[in-house]
Amino acid sequence: MSGAVASGFWTDETLRAAAGGSWLVAPPVGALKGGAAIDSRAIEPGCLFFALRGDRTDGHRFLREARDSGAAAAVIDRPDASGDFPDGLGVLRVADARTALGRIAAAYRRALGSTRFIAVTGSNGKTTTTRMIHACLAARLRGRCSPKSYNNDLGVPLTILGARPGEHYVVCEVGMNAPGEIEPLSAMIQPDIAVITTVGRAHVEAFGSVEGIAAEKASIASHLAPGGVVVLNADAPALRPWRDRFERTITFGVSDDADLRLGAVGATATGIAFALNGRASFEVPVLGAHNAVNAAAAIAVARRMGVDDDAIRAALAAFEPAEMRLTRQRVGEIEIINDAYNANPDSMLAALRTLAGLAPRGSRRVAVLGDMLELGNMAADAHREVGRVIAGERLADLAVLVGPLSALARETIADAGIEAVAVGDLAAGGAGQAAALLQRGDTVLLKGSRGMRLERVLEALRSRINSTT
Repeated sequence: MSGAVASGFWTDETLRAAAGGSWLVAPPVGALKGGAAIDSRAIEPGCLFFALRGDRTDGHRFLREARDSGAAAAVIDRPDASGDFPDGLGVLRVADARTALGRIAAAYRRALGSTRFIAVTGSNGKTTTTRMIHACLAARLRGRCSPKSYNNDLGVPLTILGARPGEHYVVCEVGMNAPGEIEPLSAMIQPDIAVITTVGRAHVEAFGSVEGIAAEKASIASHLAPGGVVVLNADAPALRPWRDRFERTITFGVSDDADLRLGAVGATATGIAFALNGRASFEVPVLGAHNAVNAAAAIAVARRMGVDDDAIRAALAAFEPAEMRLTRQRVGEIEIINDAYNANPDSMLAALRTLAGLAPRGSRRVAVLGDMLELGNMAADAHREVGRVIAGERLADLAVLVGPLSALARETIADAGIEAVAVGDLAAGGAGQAAALLQRGDTVLLKGSRGMRLERVLEALRSRINSTT
């Protein structure tokens, strides 16, 4: 469909039909411009405000703020809603505002027929790969990607509804915490290109096995658009059974049979360099050899979308990683590798090897490691495995272990002659305790699950150094 059709989507009747609701108050004529928000502080003029109800707040309390910020209409689901609404705000009542958000997004995606949709999932590297794809495509095309980690049943529809007619692409990050979450998002996105970055042990508590995780990830392609293609990691054993089930695939990785085959990954002054299929070479200013695999996925998508290698090369050379994903920063005379956004066993080991390879000669390598959550009955073994790898490969000179699970690795690490210190609750003085262990000249990795909030160690370190200064 044309951009004109998508522009005409934002009408009273189209929205009512898509949401399955009824207008209690019609929006002002011409007020609806497009877009959606679930936070009254994130409203753009002419958008829809979805008044969601949660454990801590109720969006229905913020209808006036939404109107004052420029919302054209609000989608509500309180059955006791009366006619006491702010003047100038349309009100669409539905059975469930969260469900209506997804329904409207799915209808809008269908109206954006000329826009190509790319869906990105995986146990590791989703956000980085999403941003790399966006960077490569933006070199020649117009489009957008998921802001931050908008990858659930709220973030994905908000990303879709943020698209504008005439844009060439939308890149949607897709995540999961429990079985059955990805397939409905695939139905909403109907991807032209579906990307699976990796399959690892993240969220294994909910899925029981890596094979279960692979099946859930593979469902990203269950609603592939006609002529669509699946871009997947050739190095993930759990994905191999799925490769023949997709009609069109592009594979990437170090495996000999990968369509985009990675050669040796080298270090540069600012990041990494690698070649594909022994010919085309690329550089990316990010840390970690595993990020070359993410870049290969982005290159596969960009080539599929018709972007030339020169443009891709320039885009990757200027790439900036998301916050707390192997980002480098200095605090005083201490080098920090901040990878504190999240963790699972595979990403933990990749980050530790990055630390070991990056620290300059004479710098003490300090691994500040937080618990890896949502690993179920394999949690204890996974944390002990990390300890064994640190000890066997001598990946650190000091391990600061935050949380009861991480502490399970302390004895193994210490037995190898590597200093290991267990730290308690960061909120109860543990952050300061960990920061006090860091010295001038150290190279420090921060890595743990999001729930551990290891960035608090960085905040404590800044506070210590500022007070000393």
